[in-house]
Amino acid sequence: MKILVAGATGMVGGEAARILSSGGNAVRALVRSTSGGEKVAPLKSAGIEVVEGDLRDRPSLDAACEGVDAVITTVSAMPFSWQEGNTFGEVDRDGTIRLIDAAAAAGARRFVYTSFPHSPEPGFALGDAKAAAEDHLRSSGIEYAILAANFFMEVWLSPALGFDYPNHSATVYGDGTNRMSWVSYKDVARTAAEAVSNPKAKNAVLPVGGPSIHTPLEVVTIFEKASAKTWTLSHVSVAALQEQKSAATDEVQEAVAMLQLGYAIAPGWAMDPTDYLVASDLRSVEQYAREVTQ
Repeated sequence: MKILVAGATGMVGGEAARILSSGGNAVRALVRSTSGGEKVAPLKSAGIEVVEGDLRDRPSLDAACEGVDAVITTVSAMPFSWQEGNTFGEVDRDGTIRLIDAAAAAGARRFVYTSFPHSPEPGFALGDAKAAAEDHLRSSGIEYAILAANFFMEVWLSPALGFDYPNHSATVYGDGTNRMSWVSYKDVARTAAEAVSNPKAKNAVLPVGGPSIHTPLEVVTIFEKASAKTWTLSHVSVAALQEQKSAATDEVQEAVAMLQLGYAIAPGWAMDPTDYLVASDLRSVEQYAREVTQ
């Protein structure tokens, strides 16, 4: 197969591109002209064709989609690409819609879109943009697979979001008792690579999570065991997160607050591994904890 991967300089897209290439597929990576050489060089070294394009430029997408059998996109303006003219509406909604239309016009058979679990009416800019792109994909006529990927452990269980494992402390959103799933970005990438051809992925919304369900407080206990240290905890209340959302001065601040609210209260984000497209050899929170604390 020939597969276009948009977002191949990111964690999930890059991993998916390498998986597909190592499996004998012809992989084409869509990168922007501003992409750093340190991100593009590993793709070329892996035998991946690199083409320049931009989700805001339809002709470049038509050229990138020419001759491909499937398209994967992991592109989002959240959080690093967000700036004026590069908003959620322009990238996550309009840009994704342009790519869907270009893929359909080029005769691609399947389109794999990485998203996250959300209600039909998310009520914030990032969620609304994702929902609009998903709706367009469903009505596009191309086969689709939408990946409802849960919380990435490498992001949410990291110092960047208050899970400071080097210093044995953690910020817990809410009371920490809601049960949910953490997933490795590598397993999301494996699912994306599998979804381009697996019949089970045809016209499906696929949950993507880890091998087990935990509460945030249970996760802290797992890290305490792995590090042989007692951790210091602090809590951010649901009310405080709601205030942060109301006080947000841009879309990224709003999105972070809303995702943290989901982290704190959303029971629907817990997942059942028996529903996964890729269910074997999933990276667990326990494995991740051992890797980063030792």
